[in-house]
Amino acid sequence: MSNSAAVEASMSAMDAIYHRRAIRDYAPGKIDEAVIRKLLDVAIHAPTAIHEEPWAFAIIQDKALLKRLSDTAKDLLLSGADPIHPLLRGHGAGRFTSPDFNAFYNASTLVVIYGRPLGPFVVADCWLAAENLMLAACAQGLGTCPIGLAVAALNSPQWKKELSVPVELTAIAPIIVGKPVGAPPPVSRKPPEILCWR
Repeated sequence: MSNSAAVEASMSAMDAIYHRRAIRDYAPGKIDEAVIRKLLDVAIHAPTAIHEEPWAFAIIQDKALLKRLSDTAKDLLLSGADPIHPLLRGHGAGRFTSPDFNAFYNASTLVVIYGRPLGPFVVADCWLAAENLMLAACAQGLGTCPIGLAVAALNSPQWKKELSVPVELTAIAPIIVGKPVGAPPPVSRKPPEILCWR
């Protein structure tokens, strides 16, 4: 992707919210560093409890590394060692563990948001940063998708060592970013369930 793709967001915040979709098919081509740095800057402007800013980021664009990480994630799912996705075992797990399945859907970039152990709101803070990043990417014509399947692998000692991630950090939000192939249709949502309005 050329630097010309790093245009300022042309959508309103409301448009980005209503147009953002989980993209699971990406065109080839690496995202420029300037684009990624802009997305990270938007991410760190998320709200954060008592201004802790507990996040740290890993950017993976090496295709061979992404392939190995995808394979590790699939192996953990197949072995039952993935605590996040136990229901996938026996329910469509074959698709996710197939040798041809790419956990990152051919995206050229994986942004991993890690959290430091700074209190009870770290996970919320990191997901707020993730949402900022995904909305900003959408506004720039990029696609994103959180990849929960990668969390167990990224939190393994093997991958923390490989990525030079301190052991006390926890991978919270792995997000693929890239140029989407096509646009998925709108997804319906249930109306909000209002428990109380006094």
